[in-house]
Amino acid sequence: MASIKEESEDIKVEDAVGVNQEDDEEQTDLMPLKEESEVLDEMEEKDHDIVTEEKSETISSRKSNFTCQQCGKCFSTKGNLKLHMDIHTGEKPYACQQCGRCFTKKGALKSHMSIHTKEKPYTCPQCGNCFTQQGSFNRHMRVHTGEKPYTCKLCGKSFTTKLNLKYHMNSHTGETPFTCDQCGRSFRHKVTLKRHMKVHLSENSFMCHQCEISFSDSKNLKNHVITHTGEKPYMCLQCGKTCANNTNLGVHMRIHTGEKPFTCPQCGKSFRFIGNFQAHIRVHTGERPYTCLECDESFSYQRDLKRHLLTHSGKEV
Repeated sequence: MASIKEESEDIKVEDAVGVNQEDDEEQTDLMPLKEESEVLDEMEEKDHDIVTEEKSETISSRKSNFTCQQCGKCFSTKGNLKLHMDIHTGEKPYACQQCGRCFTKKGALKSHMSIHTKEKPYTCPQCGNCFTQQGSFNRHMRVHTGEKPYTCKLCGKSFTTKLNLKYHMNSHTGETPFTCDQCGRSFRHKVTLKRHMKVHLSENSFMCHQCEISFSDSKNLKNHVITHTGEKPYMCLQCGKTCANNTNLGVHMRIHTGEKPFTCPQCGKSFRFIGNFQAHIRVHTGERPYTCLECDESFSYQRDLKRHLLTHSGKEV
């Protein structure tokens, strides 16, 4: 009988702190700007960004001395190669002293700190809007200048941000990286997925006025709103970890108490989290609730469906 390792299947209850970027940034773009966490992720993976056509020749000639043995990317200095390797190793040596979040680059940590300080040192000289990060300020300025420095090499269309160019490239490659976790349908753009998710919600749903995500009840909406404010009022007295709500704190406490309240009626194995328990039950029932809409193949786990969907997009698994 196949067994499921609890450690590998653990569904972690995370208190994600989502901080919206300034509302007035890049209103003219087809895609919405990234939230703070996405901006930092982009900074940490900037070596993987799409290179614009006019700069590609210069950059390729410069990045020729130091080569990554894992993916083949080349860099002009040993220091840049070392920073890039953090992507493969997962090492994040720069930790925020206030919330514990870790980053691969010192610059990403510095940008993150503006969340805690509320400092907005970058002011637009034309309209007076203020920004916490220089990247946000630079993108905003293009609203006034009309500059679109990122050009698609396949069709010549230009964009104000790298992210919008990246999304646009999906129209050429056919890649649909945003997948609905309820029905498995995938989309090219995040905003399209958000719009689709409303299909699964009731007509009388509760909507967040900051990001327009909807929820089936007011309690879930209230818990979600905390992700915008960053509030974590529930603290673990044993380790000091703070949680956004009492439910998450209760789940966290099982780590200290060793409690495993979910027991399989067929084999007696116990689990700390209900998600692990439900996944384990499928070993006995053979249930495959995640179905590909393109070929009708079904999977026991959502991660397996996501991996399978890449075969339809043409992306190497």
